[in-house]
Amino acid sequence: MSVIIADSNDIVRIGLRTLLSNDPQIQIVGDAKNNEELLSLISSFETRTILIDFTSFGFSIDIISKIHQLNKDISFVAITPDQSAQTLVDALRIGVSSYVKKDCDLAEILDAVKETQKGNRYFCGQILETIQKANIDIQDLDMEGFTCEAVVLTARESEIIILIAEGLTNIQIATNLFLSNHTVNTHRKNIMAKLGVKNTAGIVMYAVKTELVMPNKFLFAPTI
Repeated sequence: MSVIIADSNDIVRIGLRTLLSNDPQIQIVGDAKNNEELLSLISSFETRTILIDFTSFGFSIDIISKIHQLNKDISFVAITPDQSAQTLVDALRIGVSSYVKKDCDLAEILDAVKETQKGNRYFCGQILETIQKANIDIQDLDMEGFTCEAVVLTARESEIIILIAEGLTNIQIATNLFLSNHTVNTHRKNIMAKLGVKNTAGIVMYAVKTELVMPNKFLFAPTI
């Protein structure tokens, strides 16, 4: 199991290297302290998994998509401090397979790397709690359709997204905004096309990710 450690903090990298080195199944290819060093490592060495804090200084979340363009067989395990539901959704959509926190038990961090190497997803208990509180359905995240291009929404579309995320049906939205049900349905279709999502859950994910609504307003209502 070949692994690269990516973190700007020297102490964190040393700690993770020490932890992973204790497992005879894991081979550490190298460690990187910024995006440039990480790209250099993957071009020089073969690796299956990258353990990364993309929030640390010198890194950015888009490095994940850049590396996947070079080698889509590489899996990512994110290891960060406390993060919002928005950051978590962004990471999962851009290609992170597993997610743990830096204050997790050492066994959880090790399990995350090993399970990800096997092609599985792994989330530590604290990340699972964040997922559950935000009602994030991992299966509803359209990984293939994600792009880094800006999404341009009209003021009316943003207004409708908020109402959808708050659980209102098409008829209720039409009544609130003094629109016809047909007009609301058209707006909904246009919104889904712009966001690249397939259902109401995808719209809600976007609303939380962009902080149009707070996670505790995740109310899934039937589409009419």
